[in-house]
Amino acid sequence: MLFRLFGTLLRVSMKPQVVFVLGGPGAGKGTQCTKIVETYGYTHLSAGDLLRAERCREGSADGQLIDSYIKEGKIVPVEITINLLRKAMEETMQADEGKCRFLIDGFPRNQDNLQGWAAVMDGKADVRFVLFFNCSNQVCVERCLERGKSSGRTDDNRESLEKRIQTYLQSTTPIIQLYEQQGKLRTVDASRSVEEVFADVKNLLDRES
Repeated sequence: MLFRLFGTLLRVSMKPQVVFVLGGPGAGKGTQCTKIVETYGYTHLSAGDLLRAERCREGSADGQLIDSYIKEGKIVPVEITINLLRKAMEETMQADEGKCRFLIDGFPRNQDNLQGWAAVMDGKADVRFVLFFNCSNQVCVERCLERGKSSGRTDDNRESLEKRIQTYLQSTTPIIQLYEQQGKLRTVDASRSVEEVFADVKNLLDRES
């Protein structure tokens, strides 16, 4: 009984344990995050999905602003994204005290994101490492165009994709390099099949646990 009580108190006092998930559009981040959730019990938070949901939420003051940024392939202001992520983590941990491990997919995408996270979340969450799905631009574009046939996403078209990839190369690549310098980058070759990629992900997560 005492052991169970101690375990409960320990979970309550724990900070969110965060793994950032980065990679170009179409690198398979969402697919792999789904498999990680099924196997390891993480909670998957997609910055893009949270923004798209807020964009469509009736009465949202930020919805129209988010809409214009996404259509242009630009990065949404950091305050909006971090507040959505923080709210989602808080709600998850309040609903289930044992749910403290999070995959944050598609964040941080630039230096502004990184600084915003540090300003708002420093001391409130532990970033364990960055899981980077490395994939060529050509493969990413082909995957997104195929996905666009059924996804219903307005940004899965060639014009938006070219803008998104340029934004990714200019803004996100330096963040990936920064985490590599800090020894916090874990890279997976994402150009292969879903199962081949996940086999590497499992090996990596088993070592990190």
